[in-house]
Amino acid sequence: MIGSTLTKIFGTSNERVVKRLLPEVQTIGALDPETRQLSDDELRAKTTEFRARIAKALEGIEDAEDRDKAEKQALDEILPEAFAVVREAGRRVLNMRHFDVQLIGGMVLHQGKIAEMKTGEGKTLVATLPCYLNALAGRGVHVVTVNDYLAKRDAEWMGKIYEFLGLSVGVIVHDLDDSQRRQAYGADITYGTNNEFGFDYLRDNMKFELSDCVQRGHYFSIVDEVDSILIDEARTPLIISGPTDQTTDKYARVDRIIPSLELGEEIEHGETKTLTGDYVVDEKHKTISVTDEGWEKIEGLLGIGNIADPENWDLKHHVEVAIKAHSLYKRDVQYVVKDGEVIIVDEFTGRLMPGRRWSDGLHQAVEAKERVNIRREDQTLATITFQNYFRLYKKLAGMTGTAETEAAEFGDIYKLDIVVIPTNRKLLRIENPDVVFRTSKEKYFAVADEIAVLHEKQQPVLVGTTSIEKSELLSQILARKGVRHVVLNAKYHEREAEIVAQAGRLGMVTIATNMAGRGTDILLGGNAEFMARQELMKKGLARSISPAEGAINPMAAPGMLRFYYLGQEFETSQEDWERVYGAYAQDVSREHDAVIAAGGLHIIGTERHESRRVDNQLRGRAGRQGDPGASRFYLSLEDDLMRIFAKEWVSTLLQRMGMEEGVPIESKMISNRIEGAQKAVEAQNFEARKHLLEYDDVMNKQREAVYGLRHQLLEGVDQKELIVEDYVPNVLSELLDEFTPEKQHPDQWDMNGLNGKLIAHFGFDVKAEEVDTSQMTRHELGQTLFERLKEKYEAKEQFIGGQAMRFHERMIMLSVLDGLWKDHLLNMDHLKEGIGLRGYGQQDPLVVYKKESFEIFEEMMERFQEDTVRYLFLMQIVGPDGQPVVVPSRPRQAIPAAPAVASADPVAVNGHHAPAAVTERPAIPIPTRQPSTTIDALEREFERKKKQELQHARMAGSAAQESTAAAQRRTGEKVGRNDPCPCGSGKKYKKCHGINEA
Repeated sequence: MIGSTLTKIFGTSNERVVKRLLPEVQTIGALDPETRQLSDDELRAKTTEFRARIAKALEGIEDAEDRDKAEKQALDEILPEAFAVVREAGRRVLNMRHFDVQLIGGMVLHQGKIAEMKTGEGKTLVATLPCYLNALAGRGVHVVTVNDYLAKRDAEWMGKIYEFLGLSVGVIVHDLDDSQRRQAYGADITYGTNNEFGFDYLRDNMKFELSDCVQRGHYFSIVDEVDSILIDEARTPLIISGPTDQTTDKYARVDRIIPSLELGEEIEHGETKTLTGDYVVDEKHKTISVTDEGWEKIEGLLGIGNIADPENWDLKHHVEVAIKAHSLYKRDVQYVVKDGEVIIVDEFTGRLMPGRRWSDGLHQAVEAKERVNIRREDQTLATITFQNYFRLYKKLAGMTGTAETEAAEFGDIYKLDIVVIPTNRKLLRIENPDVVFRTSKEKYFAVADEIAVLHEKQQPVLVGTTSIEKSELLSQILARKGVRHVVLNAKYHEREAEIVAQAGRLGMVTIATNMAGRGTDILLGGNAEFMARQELMKKGLARSISPAEGAINPMAAPGMLRFYYLGQEFETSQEDWERVYGAYAQDVSREHDAVIAAGGLHIIGTERHESRRVDNQLRGRAGRQGDPGASRFYLSLEDDLMRIFAKEWVSTLLQRMGMEEGVPIESKMISNRIEGAQKAVEAQNFEARKHLLEYDDVMNKQREAVYGLRHQLLEGVDQKELIVEDYVPNVLSELLDEFTPEKQHPDQWDMNGLNGKLIAHFGFDVKAEEVDTSQMTRHELGQTLFERLKEKYEAKEQFIGGQAMRFHERMIMLSVLDGLWKDHLLNMDHLKEGIGLRGYGQQDPLVVYKKESFEIFEEMMERFQEDTVRYLFLMQIVGPDGQPVVVPSRPRQAIPAAPAVASADPVAVNGHHAPAAVTERPAIPIPTRQPSTTIDALEREFERKKKQELQHARMAGSAAQESTAAAQRRTGEKVGRNDPCPCGSGKKYKKCHGINEA
């Protein structure tokens, strides 16, 4: 009561945010007269002026954090003038002047928030305001769209404004090579899809030269259809994978037995539950359970012993995945089969996703079910979730028509606030209550009857369905009724924009799967632009533009205009365009008035989706910019949402209301109860995405550490000190712990074992090098070996040259790191696969996962140090005759000149050649084991500043340090091997001064 009273007095929090931005809108408006007086050249010169003002604000500021603050302040100060300039450029170039509410949307995006704007309010134009302003900083702005078509369309369409103001525009689409991508990322503003941006990030972190990378950082990103990309697609991580050597015969073998299994059900007896049949499907949670009887039957069908035996674990997994493929994944719903290939259908947009595959063997199981070629299971080489990719940006913003229902998730995961932008004109759409039928059959026939009535009076109708299967079922019913219509689903996605654009024509009936992120407005009376494009194509007045040409030169030449038709880009003359478009514009204007008179666009939903957002997106297609329209949803008790989540209480309620067969019930109360079920499903899905992110956050810290090290290596940071002063002592310390334990008497030391390991790891033979260890204490032994290994390394470097040695250090470290990281990803997949079972042992699976993944990562980094050292010390130098050259064990005052290479090319490490004249043959195998390290350890090892502090504190040859350590050992309390070293380095004692201890 008090809350509602305060809201009436002060307004909602959203209204207060919008109100605070109104003075800025007035300031921008006040600049209009002055801005209109500027010539084109003077308007363009404003860009140079703004950039100079930003540069002046940053003068003399070295600290990165301080520069970011100063840059933000400079941009905020420039905002009114910059927005006024873009507004005027839009009017001159596109004949589109930003509305005041669009200025508010632009400011919200600049602040790094989500702007929720109704369909038809011009989000694409709104983005030009913050894009221009933030591009002035010169660090690149990324605009993320849901498909290649929208990326190309928006880059060309809005790019006219940017080009007019002197900014460059790039576009990232499929099938571009690295040089084209690098050029596009180098532009001031870059358009592309979420998949392309994410995969480019992963690919950049697999490169061996900094110059081969295509992205230049993550400064500011605006995500179009932000709810679709950051919520709906967040459940599927991006994965770059490579084929494994596993065969696919098990998939086909298992698939053959699935039809013999009997589907059962879960029966409740008070607090206990009983499973019947061979397996039970839980559609609510998308899981399956195999009964004990089922497993016995499966063992007989497969002709094996106990399915729980270790040798049968793979088969057990294949059986479970195959049952899921048959019971939870339906053709023309979750996937389609096209050209002998299983292609996933995006459940939220209805689009095909070629190239994307389900993981964990599920895709292969579906391929076996559909009797198409089964592709080998892939091994993960690099992976990241969309959540963690987009959290790389310093500033992230988003646009959509439907985000408010997911406010909690945006705030929790991305720290993004949502601001609902007022509409430019009052919304006139009528939202009718839902109509509920007993069966799907009754529902679809009622929908068809309603469409026929509306079609008779020439009112355009857009019908939303949840799957390809259901859209084609309704199409067949309408065909029998003689109602002309068009169908838009994943099978006809090439004509998507064309079909959507004409859905508002007089008497048009359009059946479409989910309308998320279509990116094309439905204009009442039709879309004159699309009609003009068709006409130009028919008359051959347009030239085809290749994807590469369109990406490199997104802007049309002077006097020319570009457009898209059926997913292909074309170019025509401005003169031909204006002539053809003008004729159609007059026809559309007349038809627009007729559609208004008929009641505007009528929306019919044939089913409620799990997410309210998808329903709202469908509704939002009607009533744009003050147009009339209406919407109604038709439901049945057999719909998935009702059947799985709400059947019992809805069925009871309808019976009380006297529901009869064939007679629908229309009730606002039922609509509210159904919306309550949707909220419950949304909460469940949010928890699933949050759960996925909690696990990926563990991996993300490891990913950041590994990618951070890779970037240092690509930048050419000198690694010699790290290798010689850190890695070598660490590896040597482990060997001394193994063969010369501190608690053993020297007579018990295994010197032969130690010598064998020294040869294997360092190519250093104690006997051949004539090192007398018989009278040495442990401290003296460690110190002597360390000094001799340093000498051996210095001698090799002196022989081949410092530049060549630095090159091979980096290349070997990159090669070893990549091999171990690939194996680590596989180990993490295996760990995650079985971690849920820990719950049966009263353990928190997430806590166990964090602990064990930490241990695996530490093992990997220890192996990384070990392998790096081994490959560098054992690296052989090859002369012109192909024979190894003997390198002196110690540096000499004068080293003989290295043998010249005759005609043979230098042997490359991973395809990269050494810059020296000496050929080297490192013979680096890709390690097969996989491990891991803590972030703290990596930061300590690889961040330059910390590394320098660490090594300064240690000062390997310092007599003062040695005497201090000795004093500590003699007079102070004994320091444990795993205790922090007293020298203050932050390392374990055994890996610091413990190596020098007797």
